[in-house]
Amino acid sequence: MDLHSGYHQIIMKTEDILKTTFITHEGHYEFLVMRFGITNAPSTFQGLIISIFKPFLRNFVLVFFDHTIIYNKSWKDHVQYVDKVLKPLEEKQLYAKTSKCFFWVQEVEYLGHIVSHEGVKVDLKKIKSIKEWKIPTILKHLQGFLGMTR
Repeated sequence: MDLHSGYHQIIMKTEDILKTTFITHEGHYEFLVMRFGITNAPSTFQGLIISIFKPFLRNFVLVFFDHTIIYNKSWKDHVQYVDKVLKPLEEKQLYAKTSKCFFWVQEVEYLGHIVSHEGVKVDLKKIKSIKEWKIPTILKHLQGFLGMTR
């Protein structure tokens, strides 16, 4: 699952709204929700997600910011786990972007990897350019290759 609008679903504390004020030619504006450029936005958002899924983490849920993966060994468990994950999101009024969510699949692309019942493997599309790279014959090309693979 991929949460819709990530940080923008977190309502700002009333006393912090004033800190987000900006001026345009049409007047003053304040953010009522957390905006992307705020220094602590990533850690605040990650903290919220971890607190929501804490009882489930590494049992059947993995999270990385707004990306959530639900895993299990059987379809029967999967139904229960999906329900357990969606309920707290609904309670906190956090919504997933349906176009980026996949349910009932055998494998899923997750952070540049393919996750399935067989385990985790590299997504071959992500390393295609490295595999097809011509063998460097001069030092400058070797340095370019090594710089790219860091």
